[in-house]
Amino acid sequence: MDLSQPPVENYANPKTCFFHVLFKAAALAFYILSALFFNSFVIIFVVTVLLSALDFWVVKNVSGRILVGLRWWNEINDLGESVWRFECLDQESLARMNKKDSWLFWWTLYLSAVAWIVLGIFSLIRFQADYLLVIGVCLTLNIANIVGFTKCRKDAKKQIQQFATQTIASRFSSTLQSAFSVV
Repeated sequence: MDLSQPPVENYANPKTCFFHVLFKAAALAFYILSALFFNSFVIIFVVTVLLSALDFWVVKNVSGRILVGLRWWNEINDLGESVWRFECLDQESLARMNKKDSWLFWWTLYLSAVAWIVLGIFSLIRFQADYLLVIGVCLTLNIANIVGFTKCRKDAKKQIQQFATQTIASRFSSTLQSAFSVV
């Protein structure tokens, strides 16, 4: 055993990682392989969209929270305007997040969208407008998660910066007060 190499970091949440990848892979694999086994567009549409919807839900509500400490949702306020809401773990908890889990989360999120885009290009080339509908639904669900988590990550970084700025300003202020206070 070579002691000079640092220990390899394992996934902290292997079951969550498994399900994070499972529904993405299942939706893509079913869509790609379904032409070999089914002649019904309806079955292909329903099963692929169902798998993609399961992926959307798992990513949005489970793996996003566990793997990267982020959660997002969108509400319509009383004025009928769309309002994005974000939640993130505190700075200390975010710092403890497993790097491998985070890497898997972000890469599979983006790569699955790229895969749907490539499949969409193939459908365009083959003039399969009906299959573009399946791809459009799956890609829309995937992009919704990308946009939601990207905005959430930016909001989390902004909150961390504000916290750091407030902490530094507070400490600076208390240091100044103690330096100039009458003993």
